[in-house]
Amino acid sequence: MFVHANEGWNCKVFFGVDGQVIESIPVDKFEGEEKVKTLDNTECQEFDHVIPVMHKKELLALVFVGDIAEIEAGFTSNSATTFLEALTNIILVAIENKKLARQQLEQEAFKKELEIAKQVQNYLFPKNLPTSDQFEVAAYYQPHHNVGGDYYDYIPIDEDQFLLCIADVSGKGVPAALMMSNFQASLHTLVRQTDDLKTIVAELNHQIKFSGNGEIFITFFAAIYSKSSEQLRYVNCGHNPPLLQVNLKKDVELTKGTTVLGMFSPLPFIEMGVVDDLKQFYLFCYTDGLNEAINPKEEEFGEERIMKAIKSVENSKPHELNTAIMNFVNDFRQGQDYRDDVTILSAKFKA
Repeated sequence: MFVHANEGWNCKVFFGVDGQVIESIPVDKFEGEEKVKTLDNTECQEFDHVIPVMHKKELLALVFVGDIAEIEAGFTSNSATTFLEALTNIILVAIENKKLARQQLEQEAFKKELEIAKQVQNYLFPKNLPTSDQFEVAAYYQPHHNVGGDYYDYIPIDEDQFLLCIADVSGKGVPAALMMSNFQASLHTLVRQTDDLKTIVAELNHQIKFSGNGEIFITFFAAIYSKSSEQLRYVNCGHNPPLLQVNLKKDVELTKGTTVLGMFSPLPFIEMGVVDDLKQFYLFCYTDGLNEAINPKEEEFGEERIMKAIKSVENSKPHELNTAIMNFVNDFRQGQDYRDDVTILSAKFKA
C-alpha cells in the first residue's frame, strides 16, 4: 500500500513480495486512476490489480494486489477486488480522521500558545498612563493578529522628566512580538542608565542589529520632555512623523533623527530634534497600520485624512482624540480588514 504525503508516495505496508520489487513499482504512473484497474505485464509484472483509495475526490493511497487465490477462496476476480477496495477505504478513512483529529489538537495547542503570548505582550505596555488635568496620555492598540509588532510606552525618568515613545517592528505575528519584547526590555534598561537620547538610540540599534541578524528592522520615535526647562528632545528613527502642537497653536512634524534601527551598525547619522519654550503641547503619534488602512476601492486612508481628522477634534482630550480617529478610519474602511497592526499614542501637557 502506497500512501501519498507531502514528500510524495511512501509504501506503508507490503506482504508476500520482496522489498526490491516495491522500489521498482512506477507509482506515479497511476496517480490519475479513480477506479480499480487490471494490470498487464507491461505495466507491473508482480501485481494483477491497482486499487485507488479516494476520500472526498482526493487520491489518498494506491493498493497493488497480486496472486489472489480466487478459486480456492471461492471469490470471483470482481468480488475479491471489491472486498479489498472496501477494506482499504475503511482503513484509510480511519487514518485520515485520526490525522484530522491530531491537526485539530495541534491547532488548539497553538491557539492556546498565542493566547499566552498575547497576555505576555500586554505586560509590555504601561499599566497606568497619566490622566490629570495637567498631563494626560492615552493609547490605542489593535494587533493585526493575536499578537503584533507595535509598541508604545510612557516612562517616568525622574520628577522632572518623562519619555514617550512608539515603535513598529517589520513583519507581523509572533516573531515581531518576540523582537518587540526584547526591544522593550533594552529600552527600559537604557533609560534607567541615561537620558541621552542619542546614546539610547545607538545602543538600541546595536541590540536590534545583533538580535535580528540584520534581517529585522524597527521604526522608532522617542521624546523626552523636561518640565523645568520646558524643552522637548526627540529622535525619529524612520517612523511616521508625529504631530506636535506647540503651545497648542503651531503644528510641527517631528522628523529629525536617523534611519530605521537594525539596518546599519553603527548608524550613519543621528540628529536630535529640540523644541524649546514648550509650556504646553499636544503630541499625536501613530504606526503605519493607521495611514495604510484601505477602503473597498483600495485607497489608503493616508496622512492627509489623519491630519483632517485631528483638526476636527483638536481641542478634545487624548482618549477622545484616539476614539475619534478610529471612528474616522473605520468609516473609511467600510469593513475592509486592516493590513497591519494599528497603534496610536496621544499626549496633552499644560504647564
